[in-house]
Amino acid sequence: MIQRIQTLYMILALVFSGVLGFVFPLWIEAGREYYFMSNLVYTTITALSVSIVLFSIVSYKNRQNQFVANRLAMILNLILLGLFVYRSLNLSGETAVSEKGIGMFLPIVSIVFLVLANKAIKKDEDLVKSVDRLR
Repeated sequence: MIQRIQTLYMILALVFSGVLGFVFPLWIEAGREYYFMSNLVYTTITALSVSIVLFSIVSYKNRQNQFVANRLAMILNLILLGLFVYRSLNLSGETAVSEKGIGMFLPIVSIVFLVLANKAIKKDEDLVKSVDRLR
C-alpha cells in the first residue's frame, strides 16, 4: 500500500489539503489572519476532501474506486479554489490593509498531486490488464 507511488501522492495531497491549512493563512485583513476554519463552508469542503482522499488511500485494493474518489476530491478542491478566488476578488484593498495568503494556493498543489496519483493508478490498471491478456 505505502510502497505504491500513487499512495505517496495521495498522502502528499492529504498533507497539503488538510494539515497545511492550519499553518498558512488564507488572507490577512487588518492585521488579523484568517484560516480555512474561519468559514463553515471552507471547513466543510476541506473536511470532505480530506475524508475522500483518506478513503482513497485505504481502498488500495480497488483501483477503480481510488480513481473515482480522487476525481471527486479534485472537484471539491476546484470548488474550494473557486470560493477562495471569489473571496480574494472581493477583498477590499483600499479601505483596510489586506493581503492574500499562501493558503489560497494549497488546493492547487493538492489537485496536482491527485492528478499524479490518478496517472499512476491508470498506469497500474493498464499493467494489470496487459498481464491478463497474456494468460
